[in-house]
Formats: sequence, structure tokens, C-alpha cells
Amino acid sequence: MTSATAIEAPRLAWAKAWLSQPLRLYLDAQFCEASGSGGHSALNPANGAPLSLVPEASTTDVDRAVGAARRAFESGPWPALPRRERGRLLQRIAEVVRANRAELATLIALENGKLYREAYQDDMPDTADVFDYYAGWVDKLYGETCPVEGPFLNYTLREPIGVCALIVPWNFPLLLAAWKLAPALAMGNTAVLKPSPFTSLSLVRFFELLHEKAGLPAGVVNLVLGGAGVGEALVRHHGVDKVAFTGSTDTGRRIVHCSADSNLKAVSLELGGKSPSIVFDDVPDLDFAVARSFELMFSQKGEKCSEPTRFLIQRRLYDDFVRRLAEKAEAVVCGDPFDPASDQGPQCNRPQFEKVLHYIELGRRESARLRAGGGPDVRGRNAEGLFVRPTIFDEVRPEMRIAREEIFGPVLCVLPFEDEDEAVRLANASEYALAAGLYTRDVARAHRIARRLDAGMVFVNRYGCYDFASPFGGFGQSGWGKEMALHSLEGYTRTKSVWVHLA
Repeated sequence: MTSATAIEAPRLAWAKAWLSQPLRLYLDAQFCEASGSGGHSALNPANGAPLSLVPEASTTDVDRAVGAARRAFESGPWPALPRRERGRLLQRIAEVVRANRAELATLIALENGKLYREAYQDDMPDTADVFDYYAGWVDKLYGETCPVEGPFLNYTLREPIGVCALIVPWNFPLLLAAWKLAPALAMGNTAVLKPSPFTSLSLVRFFELLHEKAGLPAGVVNLVLGGAGVGEALVRHHGVDKVAFTGSTDTGRRIVHCSADSNLKAVSLELGGKSPSIVFDDVPDLDFAVARSFELMFSQKGEKCSEPTRFLIQRRLYDDFVRRLAEKAEAVVCGDPFDPASDQGPQCNRPQFEKVLHYIELGRRESARLRAGGGPDVRGRNAEGLFVRPTIFDEVRPEMRIAREEIFGPVLCVLPFEDEDEAVRLANASEYALAAGLYTRDVARAHRIARRLDAGMVFVNRYGCYDFASPFGGFGQSGWGKEMALHSLEGYTRTKSVWVHLA
């Protein structure tokens, strides 16, 4: 998903100078030191070099952040701000992101390990554009009149839900923050945002830019830093009305339990995936299907929840398809994210790196056939980083753990199938239900299978189609609720029914 737009040079010298300053929280329109103990050492995953110390917010800091957001929601200028002005503020945020695209992309590549061009061309345009998209929604969400019996007028109001805790992951740190922050602000909510301790740098800089250039009222947006304890303090906080989380299914479960134990706040979850892509032997364009499948699986070093991590290939195409995939994998250059010659950067952090290697070893023990990759890339300077070769296992059986569990890295499982029924059965043999794809010339088959697949998103003849106007999200253990489109606004509003007696 790259653009033909020319890429600005990374701001590495600027980043070095910026990183020499301590990271701070942003509470009630002021930057301040965290009062918690300890912190997290942010490391460059490409070479292990220290980047910064991410401080740990205390429960007092969380209280201050939530209190600031509550005041801004209830008594500050935010609730009285005209909707059009709120929309203009969102558009201003979009312009701030565009004007500082290279700076933000540089920090993302440094802290996450994705290629600079991926951060610049993929992450940053959508980060800006989503604020423009939701700026257009500020005055377009209507209530309704209800045809009730009797001498009554009954109508509904759509109101902001209140203080929103936005907890975002490390794979798309700024983009997924924007996916939550833009609709929350558009509907008149206030927010406390907590990034992953592995990727807090780009969010700190983003908040600096908001403070300097966006003009948001005090308390509308707040930033706390830290690990799981800070996240749990937010989820349990009685001053928080809504939690929006993207991350692992296990953490999502903990969030649900914590919410239930506190004030039963609203929760939306975008969780894991083990998405299938089915290729029938009447695929319209085999070359395109191979190239697109490989790109979607291995771009961003496989750290994407909706990526197609299970390829189901009809038997007649199977050997040729796998051979082509393996050739592409062997040609991939792992290397420095800022080197234009690199095709793949390092995994984001050491725990994830070790998890990926564990699953590769597990695939070997389960007797899946290794067709490409199979371990770390330690060539040259890569030995200092967290690089994993793009890995392909074929002749995978559905009961294998590598076929059932989310790996979240550059590890692909390929399974053969004979007919349509078997393809659907294999595709649905997962506790996740985020996305699925299929390639076929048969229009009737495409619609038939799209209905049968247990997935929140189905892509026909082009896996990975995304637009702000289309809902993103899955079923079951892949999450609750939807991101994007009108559908996300349901999670940031509440519906009030008003009865008027007319007799």
C-alpha cells in the first residue's frame, strides 16, 4: 500500500536532538513530569540503541488526567463550542500532521522498526485524513422520532458519551490513536490517551504539536505514559465513561473484567486475528493474487491484526503458488528502516521477536514444511537488531498451533483444499473472526462464500481494501464494535429517549 508521492528525507538529526529531552505527560494543557516510579527504556529495534526513557505515570497522574478531561467535558468551553468550530479544530489537527509528516514518520520508524517509507507513505496520510473525515461528521449525526402509541411525542437524542480512555498498541502507534481520537472528539467527548511503552515517542511529539498549533481547549486531550498498570488504572477509573482498546485478545479480556469490576463503562475492542485468504483455481489473475497476497502478509513485518496469515490454496494451484511465494520471501532484504534498499525492518520489541521465533520453532516441531525463512536475519549489522526472515510453512494442518494462534509477525501458514466446502470449513476453523479474502472468477461463488465466511470483513479478488467510510472490525474474539465510518460513532455516543405527553 505505497504511494507514488515523493518521500521527504527522514529527520534523523532533528530526532537525535529531540530525544535528548525527557518525555513528559500532557495533563490539562500542560506538560509535566510523571510522578510514578521506574519507567521503560525505549530501544531502537534495528540495533538495540537506547532512544529514551518512557516514564511511568502514577495513579495520581491518571486521576489528574481524568479530572482534566471531566472538567473539559462538563464545564469548560468544549461542550459549548459550536459544532462547526469543533470540525475546524479537527481539520487543523489534520494539517498539523501533514506539516510534520517527516518528523512523525522518523520517530515511528525509530521506535517501531517499520520502514521509514511505510511510516511516511502508509501511516501518515491516513493519520491526517481521518481527522478530516470525522470533521465532516460533527453536525451530521441525527436523532429520530419514534412512532409510539398514545398522545405522546417520543424522540431520541445522540449525546457524547463523556471521558474516553484510548489505549493504543505499538504496531501503528499514531494511526490507531487517530482512529480513536478523531471520532471521539468529533462527537464532543474528551480523551485520555495511553500509548504502548514501546512506542510512546511519536505520541509525545504529536501532543507537543497539538499544544503548539491546534488550539484545543484545556483538558480536551490528555496523555499518560506507562505500562499495563497505567492502562488498568484508566480502565478501573470511575471517572472514565468509555474505554477504546486495540491490542491482544488476552488484554481485551482483562479490560472487560476490569470494567465490570468498576463502573461498567462502555468498552470497544479491536483485537486479534488469524485471517484466511482463499485462492480458487479460477483466480482471475494469478500473478496479481500472488503479489498482493505476499505484500499484505509481509508488509510492516507482519505486525498487523488483519493480515492474511493463513493462505488456503486450491490443490491444482498449490505447488506453483507456494513456490512463487517462497521465491519472493527469499528475495526480501531485511535491514535498516531508513535504508531505501531495505524491504523489511525489525520486529518492534524483543518480547515480540522472541514470540515469533518461538512459533517458528513450534512449526518445525509440529512437522509443518518450511519453505522459506525460518529464523532471525543476522547478516551484517542485522545481528544487532530484531530481524526475522519472512517465513513460510506449507502443508500445514488446521489443528497445528501455528494455524490456530495469532503470531503477529512474518510467519505464513499455507494449507491446501479440494473444494468450496472444505475451503469454508478451514477458513472458519478459528476462534478469531476479523477478516477473510477470496479470489475467484465466479461471481455467484464470491457472494455465496462471503455470506458463509465468519469474518467482520471479506475481501473479494483484492485482499485488504480499507476506507474511512467502511466499518473495520471483527466478531467473536476479534473484538467488540467497529472502527471507522458511521459505525464507530455509535461507540462514542449514547442514545437518550425523550417522551413528551401531548394530552
